[in-house]
Amino acid sequence: MNDVILKVENLSKQYRLGTVGTGTISHDFNRFLSRIRGKEDPYLKIGESNDRASKGESEYVWALKDINFEVKRGEVLGIIGKNGAGKSTLLKILSKVTGPTTGSIKSNGRIASLLEVGTGFHPEMTGKENIFLNGAILGMTKKEISDKLDEIVSFSGCGRYIDTPVKRYSSGMKVRLAFAVAAHLEPDILIVDEVLAVGDIEFQKKAIGKMQDISNSEGRTVLFVSHDMDAILKLTSRVLLLVNGKVIDEGLPQEIINNYTLVSFKPQIFKFWESGEEPGNTYAKLKSISVTNNKDVQQFDYDVTENINIKINYLDLNKEYKNTAIVHVIDEFDRTIFASNEFDAVEWLSHHASASSLISTTCIIPGNLLQLGRYKVLIAIGNYNPNMIHVKIDEALTFNVINKSDIEKYRVEVGGNWPGLIRPILNWEITSKSI
Repeated sequence: MNDVILKVENLSKQYRLGTVGTGTISHDFNRFLSRIRGKEDPYLKIGESNDRASKGESEYVWALKDINFEVKRGEVLGIIGKNGAGKSTLLKILSKVTGPTTGSIKSNGRIASLLEVGTGFHPEMTGKENIFLNGAILGMTKKEISDKLDEIVSFSGCGRYIDTPVKRYSSGMKVRLAFAVAAHLEPDILIVDEVLAVGDIEFQKKAIGKMQDISNSEGRTVLFVSHDMDAILKLTSRVLLLVNGKVIDEGLPQEIINNYTLVSFKPQIFKFWESGEEPGNTYAKLKSISVTNNKDVQQFDYDVTENINIKINYLDLNKEYKNTAIVHVIDEFDRTIFASNEFDAVEWLSHHASASSLISTTCIIPGNLLQLGRYKVLIAIGNYNPNMIHVKIDEALTFNVINKSDIEKYRVEVGGNWPGLIRPILNWEITSKSI
């Protein structure tokens, strides 16, 4: 028995930049001539990949290029990638919101999608009326929808407002109701975009639990796009990685997430600014930043037992309120592990006593604190009285924490990392008495 419920073959989507519709009359005429002559669309031979970082020369761009994959019944497929990688475009094509330029999609069952806040809702209709409208679009009878109505309303938490027009709903309420409708009206394939990020933490957990239920116990298929790697790990059984409109990798979630962070994290261990080019303002200017080991060597990879030094040189030009350097260390899942600033140093005030100073400061991250993995450092210069930030660089530095020796083997659980966001070696006081 063939368990494949969705098959995508050679799927591509091309857009012409700066136009709405198909483009110019001349381009449409050339396409028409090629079609009646039995030739290929001449504009399918041109175009560039969807790389936002480069300017490019062509007026045509491939948002998706040669996408191929299969999804089995009951599988939860995660799709990850940077903003602009083509994830939402792919889901819109699968949901038949837009059509592909080339390629084919074969599906065996009803598809329900949750793409953007308010998608599929009529703003003038009440929440209840929209539930029946969405069910009818999915091909369900009025009785089938009525049987699910109480369950949908209860799950959404919008019972008090279910007879209120949807245009009066907040974005969070719309997401709650839209997800409840999509999940409970029994589609064979549920497609969920990053839209769940609009909801609160409690509802996100509830939604992930529901998606797990409909996959595990009800045998339905879920396609899930998210930037939340924790959610991808918890929910999905297989992951596709999209880069510039192409699938560059697929496989088990942990493996693909590791590859994604390798693509996303570019080694950045040092920055220096010439005089006149320093980021900042009349109150503070950043001169240089670096990440080093205890021998003052700049490097990207650090052993888990090794100290990591974040070095910052800046001009403190604030004559009224003295500034402080601020550091946030953020992991590969975009979670802030900790934040610190120079206020933690007893020497802070003495080094900021003069009207203008060149400050050299080092934030020392002790060994045996951070988990294995990749990290980025947010660096800012500012003051808290009044609360003003004069310089801020979100991904100023990056570094990698690895295990270079066998000394850590006893701390690693079978099949994974030592649990927790950090992994300090703590002091234990132990006593024993013979009995």
